[in-house]
Amino acid sequence: METGLSNKVALVTGASGAIGRAAALHLAAEGASVAVSWHTNRDGAMDVVDAVTEAGGRACAVHLDQGDLVTVQGVIDQITERLGPISVLIANAVQWPSFEADEIDGLTTSLAVNTVGPAALIDAALPAMRAAGWGRVVVVSTDIVEQPMAGPLAYATAKGAIETAARVLAVREARHGILTNIVRPGFTLTDKVLNAPFLGPKAVAAESEKTPTGRICTPEDIATAITYLASAANGHINGQTLSLAGGRELVR
Repeated sequence: METGLSNKVALVTGASGAIGRAAALHLAAEGASVAVSWHTNRDGAMDVVDAVTEAGGRACAVHLDQGDLVTVQGVIDQITERLGPISVLIANAVQWPSFEADEIDGLTTSLAVNTVGPAALIDAALPAMRAAGWGRVVVVSTDIVEQPMAGPLAYATAKGAIETAARVLAVREARHGILTNIVRPGFTLTDKVLNAPFLGPKAVAAESEKTPTGRICTPEDIATAITYLASAANGHINGQTLSLAGGRELVR
């Protein structure tokens, strides 16, 4: 399968985390130059850069605060100067609101960082994609948009909003050769999940038992789907939402 990613520049936000790291490495393996963003975990982002460059690829790390709209254009300009115009953008970075915060304060923060911020970043990257007549945008969402659960009101609401924005972009930008899609991971096997006091191995085992595939999602599952949707192999999938929960949503 020809992905057409050689000589393309991809930005993966939140690449210091498990899902972003896997996506960045998969894109780099297909020949893309990769910019990885970080907010608080610079070392994690640099580990990704080192892994890409040691394998013979091109990569750079940039600091990104999605809550600071003033700096968004500067991030795009910095990547363009170092690697070239961005033609693939993976909107993966997310910030969970504090569970101790007032619910409406948490909602306001989450919308600013998880909806407005990514939308602004995508908007800043679109002119280069339009000029090239080719681009791919993949928004990483969550299955709780479709299957709500008690608790993460702010997070789920913000993700639902960025999904709507992505579908509008899909309609508006396809005429410029830019395809926009959404992936919805389910409960995902990461170190953070395994080490969380309220989750851990027991929760992973319980959720795996309820999933038709007999296991929960992994970062590699997500990265593989992202890479396909972000590539030239995807020539006509646009405005779609791909569930990566192993069919879990069918049996809730």
